[in-house]
Amino acid sequence: MMRALVLLVIVLLQGCSSLLFYPAKGLPFTPERAGLAFRDEYLVAADGTRLNAWWLPAKAGVEVKGTVLYLHGNGGNMAMHLGAPWWLPEQGYQVLMLDYRGYGLSEGEPSLPEIYQDIDAAFAQLDDTAEVRGIPLFVLAQSLGGALAVHYLAEHPQQAKRLDALIIDGTPASYREVAQYVLSTSWLTWLLQVPLSEFVPDDESAITAIPRLKGLPLLIYHSIDDPVVPVSNAISLYQAAPAPRVLQLTRGGHVQTFNDPTWREVLLLFMSDPQGFKGLRRLAEVPNSESPQ
Repeated sequence: MMRALVLLVIVLLQGCSSLLFYPAKGLPFTPERAGLAFRDEYLVAADGTRLNAWWLPAKAGVEVKGTVLYLHGNGGNMAMHLGAPWWLPEQGYQVLMLDYRGYGLSEGEPSLPEIYQDIDAAFAQLDDTAEVRGIPLFVLAQSLGGALAVHYLAEHPQQAKRLDALIIDGTPASYREVAQYVLSTSWLTWLLQVPLSEFVPDDESAITAIPRLKGLPLLIYHSIDDPVVPVSNAISLYQAAPAPRVLQLTRGGHVQTFNDPTWREVLLLFMSDPQGFKGLRRLAEVPNSESPQ
């Protein structure tokens, strides 16, 4: 109980950031290990924080079809999330992967609302990248990255208008619910998960921002087996989002979507026609989670 009270003090002093962000410093490997061409990029946020990013060009000899800004979840760093976008360059999509402040080689410590400056810096980097001009632009965001993307785009409609579509995967509808889940995973804080999570402000959560994304095609991936962010979050976000939007239910663990080539193919179909794509709507069409990935 004493340790739980200590955590309460930490939450009160530091705000919600300690419950939302779990960065890993350093990069254990680069895309080169996966046989991918890449270049290191260094961005500077508005407050002067220096950020690291990776640029993955489309595979040599493949027609460039578009650009994807990839925003990862709350744990690890971009090296640990390479498994989501690694396959896109071979399909003709160039990718900018961003490490938020405090992650990987990026300076600073992650916190709200400062982290939105990092996404702003990524868009500025795309402005300065010649390869991006004149081709479709997408944001692909997973888990907490999806919540960050939704709020950022709602607050920056000029950036949302630049996009051809937004894709979110395993995204929590509420920051407060994320904090409550984190607290529920430890016996030290389980009894205090509700009162402690109440200190996490929810006014920047995806569920409050997503109704403002009018006119932006949206694809919501979510696994019905997700043990971290229940599928009810995706249903709530889908119901709150304006058209055009698609809710694509999947199978498997949290944000393991693109381990399965079926969902990679679905994303390619969506990006080829964001306004017209309807998704796989029947559960009979969803692969069994026990099948090989």
